[in-house]
Amino acid sequence: MSEETAESGTPASPATSPAASPAASPATPPAELDRGTTFGPSALLTPANAITAARLLVTPVVVVLIMLWGASWFTFVFGGLLALSDGIDGWIARKMGTTRSGAFLDPLADKVVVLGAMFALVAKGIIWWLPVVIIAAREIAMSIYRSAAGRHGISIPARNSAKFKTLVQDIAIGMCLFPPLSGHWTVLNAAMWVAAFLTVFTGVQYYVDGRKAAADRAASSTGTAPAAGPAGDPT
Repeated sequence: MSEETAESGTPASPATSPAASPAASPATPPAELDRGTTFGPSALLTPANAITAARLLVTPVVVVLIMLWGASWFTFVFGGLLALSDGIDGWIARKMGTTRSGAFLDPLADKVVVLGAMFALVAKGIIWWLPVVIIAAREIAMSIYRSAAGRHGISIPARNSAKFKTLVQDIAIGMCLFPPLSGHWTVLNAAMWVAAFLTVFTGVQYYVDGRKAAADRAASSTGTAPAAGPAGDPT
């Protein structure tokens, strides 16, 4: 409106000038809300994703170290730093902005690192294969389930128990790489069975949460359907 009056040469009325400044003010709060984040949800090249990608690339190195040396101080420290990087990239993501790519890559890297190290420990004869197979089956099944739920638009919130599960898995692997515990078959397998139990338990939780989220979504769709009919009715 004000641009049209300026082009016609007619001075803007005093009533329109005060209205222009309040209209511009609502544009500033969103900028203030976004000031704390650096990357948007669609960003791909972020520091957090770079650390996550490095974890994926370094995983074969850990597998080779386990196969060559088994429990050793170098492998223990190297694996510990790799496990700590999981917390670092999560902290960076929360500070600079979480992304959809990070939400996919981070759990993928966790599974690759954990399962790669566990199967190397099995191949080396340090632990029994059964708890590792149970953990692997759960991780693969939940990945497929989450992917299927996502295709149906169902978002399943993560529980703190899932993060604790990953921590317990890392501790179990660390115990297997800790030289003073080398040869303590019963202790190491007990730790791995604890990790397996917690992994299965959190998998059941995730499945139940997914079923509940699907039911809530269906109920919400059913509740909004009647309201949508009259609005779209051409009569």
